Amino acid sequence: MPNVKIYVDETLYPEVRAPVMAALMPIRDLLCAGFEVDPPACQFAVIAVGAMPDLPQVNIELHILPKPERTRDVVLSVCTRLREILAEATAAHVAVRVMTLDPLTYVALK
Repeated sequence: MPNVKIYVDETLYPEVRAPVMAALMPIRDLLCAGFEVDPPACQFAVIAVGAMPDLPQVNIELHILPKPERTRDVVLSVCTRLREILAEATAAHVAVRVMTLDPLTYVALK
C-alpha cells in the first residue's frame, strides 16, 4: 500500500504538470515491483503548493506498511529511483520522505 503525495511548488507546477503526470505510471511500476504490491494498492496525489524558495521545489511523501522484506536497503533503493524519476520529469531538486504506518491502527476503506 504505497501512498504517494507529490508536492510541487506552485511556481513550477504549470510547466511540469504534464511530465509529472506521465511519470506516474513508471512510478507505480517501480513501487509495485519494489514493494511487491498490486497496482490497486497504490494511491497517488499530486498537489501544487506554496513553497519556500530555499527548499526543494518537489517533495515526495511516501507512506508504506512495514513488511520484513521491506528492508532499509530496499526502501532506500526504491526511493532513490523515485527521486530520479521525478527529478528527470521536473528538472528540479526533489526530496523524498518515507514513513511506515502502524499496521495495527491503519484502516483503509476502498
